[in-house]
Amino acid sequence: MKFLVDAQLPRKVAEFLCTKGHDAVHTSELLQGNRTTDADIAKRADRENRVVVSKDRDFWIGHVLDRCPRSLLIVATGNITNVALLRLFNEHLDQIICLLEKSAVVELGRDRLTAHDDPPSDGKETSP
Repeated sequence: MKFLVDAQLPRKVAEFLCTKGHDAVHTSELLQGNRTTDADIAKRADRENRVVVSKDRDFWIGHVLDRCPRSLLIVATGNITNVALLRLFNEHLDQIICLLEKSAVVELGRDRLTAHDDPPSDGKETSP
């Protein structure tokens, strides 16, 4: 699977994903580095068929409103050490991959992993 890891997460997340056989890029590797806008990150991820990995829920809003990015892994752990974060990824990576193959948005928390299904796209707006 291909990933684009956002600036709020350590580069070690992208490195970890690569060691597990995935194609992962961190925003620090992009032309604008960690100053790359969310919109540019989302567009690049979609163009390259990558999953955006981020703590930034603004990506989720973009996904719901514009379907951009198409695929998203939200890290909802709050403040966490890099060691604990990488442990979570290591413990749940197989499940994360399975869920991302079926759902556009997956949320990784300290004690939960949740797949979020998109509402049906029938052209009608719905209220919450």
